Amino acid sequence: MKKLILGTAALALTAGMAFAQDNTIRMGTEGAYPPYNFINDAGEVDGFEREVGDELCKRAELTCEWVKNDWDSIIPNLVSGNYDTIMAGMSITDEREEVIDFTQNYYPPTASAYVGAAEGLDVTSAIVAAQTATIQAGYIAESGATLVEFATPEETVAAVRNGEADAVFADLDYLVPLVEESGGELVFVGDAVPLGGGIGMGLRESDTELRDKFDAAIASMKEDGTLNTLLKKWFGEDTQVYGEDGAAASGS
Repeated sequence: MKKLILGTAALALTAGMAFAQDNTIRMGTEGAYPPYNFINDAGEVDGFEREVGDELCKRAELTCEWVKNDWDSIIPNLVSGNYDTIMAGMSITDEREEVIDFTQNYYPPTASAYVGAAEGLDVTSAIVAAQTATIQAGYIAESGATLVEFATPEETVAAVRNGEADAVFADLDYLVPLVEESGGELVFVGDAVPLGGGIGMGLRESDTELRDKFDAAIASMKEDGTLNTLLKKWFGEDTQVYGEDGAAASGS
């Protein structure tokens, strides 16, 4: 559930529905942020968003093709027409909505967290790693801590392991398995911080028809419980899910 900060609002190019007459939709993702999205051993896009996206396309009667794109150019390449949607752990923010549109969220709002190599760290005065062009990076830049930015999430964690940073600040759900698998090498430090308004699918502002199709599909997945099933599959039984009204509810 990364939160991109837009570097520029340029590239507002073409208008109208961009997908082909055969209803083929190109789904842009990063492929580097498990369990949201990643590249599996077969070289294919996998993860929570792959499953959700494929089901959304099925319900909207569209054909999906997945396109991998680096995070720092993922919005400009949507606007310029390299693909038709973004499903890449992207939180809905007011800043982003100045450039692109979003569907309703398909992942409820959650928290970001700090992970370091030792307990007792004062994160307000520490050197903290965050991925470039995320609102985690923006938050750290304003927190009083020293921000060091990296192009990929893997590099932010590596910076803590090699002593280049005191902590990494990222989505809680991304960090939990890394801490659990570290054998005590990595620990949570400081308090979790709520950021963003949940994860939504990003689309060009001109593609209102396509947005409405996906919005309806997301609503139907909330209503029949399919989305909650996938949330629990990829994030565990205690993850936050949606209630009967489609609003976020606590996990079981």
